[in-house]
Amino acid sequence: MTAKPQDAFEKARKFNRVEEAHAAGLYPYFKAIQHHHGGSVMVDGEEYVLTGSNDYLGLTQDERIKQAARDAVATYGTSCTGSRFLTGTLDIHETLEHELAEFFGKEQVLVFAAGFLACASSVAALTGRHDLIYFDRENHASLYDGFKLANVRNEQLRRFDHNDANDFERLLKEDEGKPGGRIVYTEGVFSMSGHIGVVDKIVEVARRYGCRVVCDDAHATGVLGPLGQGAHYHFNLQNEVDLVVGTFSKSFASVGGFVAGEREVVEWIKHTARPFIFNAALPGPNAAATLEALRIMRSEPEHRERMWKNVNFMRDNLLTLGFDLLGSDSPIIPVLAGDDDTAILFWKGLWAEKIFTTPSLPPAVPKGQSIIRTSYNGAHTQPQLEKALHAFEKVGRELGVIS
Repeated sequence: MTAKPQDAFEKARKFNRVEEAHAAGLYPYFKAIQHHHGGSVMVDGEEYVLTGSNDYLGLTQDERIKQAARDAVATYGTSCTGSRFLTGTLDIHETLEHELAEFFGKEQVLVFAAGFLACASSVAALTGRHDLIYFDRENHASLYDGFKLANVRNEQLRRFDHNDANDFERLLKEDEGKPGGRIVYTEGVFSMSGHIGVVDKIVEVARRYGCRVVCDDAHATGVLGPLGQGAHYHFNLQNEVDLVVGTFSKSFASVGGFVAGEREVVEWIKHTARPFIFNAALPGPNAAATLEALRIMRSEPEHRERMWKNVNFMRDNLLTLGFDLLGSDSPIIPVLAGDDDTAILFWKGLWAEKIFTTPSLPPAVPKGQSIIRTSYNGAHTQPQLEKALHAFEKVGRELGVIS
């Protein structure tokens, strides 16, 4: 008698953690925002100070950007309904790519429909079967997924300790004499710890061993560099970082992504990366919003200056209160809670104080190092920051996170 096959959906039916969290009033995710205005949002008719947005320059509500998107709807419609390879390339894509190339100081830029796709493509298209990949342990999930697309074998992926150029060099030394090329992937700003990547030290080591350098600047664009060009400008390494990848869903106040580098390399990605070839193109309104944000970024440094003023205010005061911020030196300021239960209770306490935050739990962070991931931008007002600071102090003391 043939055994009845297992139901492949059974694992989903047994998954009840979300139900239990909802029942206990401890589910912190998927809070529906009804209205967004600067540093605050409306949820269920109540106003909350938003402290976890990646809108670093506070441009998502800029009327010029919204108008650019409206005008593009009239010209291009709401979707390209096709890949860039076929019917989806618009003239505004090419304009955006040209202006981004100038901004990043690179020969060519390729625009994607999502930053996740841009990062994954930089891995999937460039990794050969004998190449060795050196990888900061805190790198973003999109880069990991790129390895899956490239069918990278375990022995090809060489992970080094976070922001540790010496550990990176140790691996390079171990691999001397092995066949294949070498590529190192790091980040300009790491999305959980908020650390600025030691891109200068990574480049210094990489060049001694003939290793190419790719930097994910998703959280560094708009934040680092004289005009917000990213980590390669921040460290004055415009010609030393081979490839810069990133997103439009943060400082650019839109969605989409980019790869910037040498013309031949970008053309290779353009014609071989499956996430680019088989995905619908970035819609015209999003391209127009990104382009307008880019022009504002280049011409109005006050947005970045205001962001850093707000970031420094929150960091200095949270540290004075005794919170552990894990050494963050960027607009991403993680507040260490410790175990998962404390992080969830911390979130609930802040939510009661009308502060919109989200906890980050393993595997997004190491076990025992759950955090409240906050970030601050150019749209926050001083009263909003003071309200958030007061809430963190109150809840932190109630939970014993600070004394």
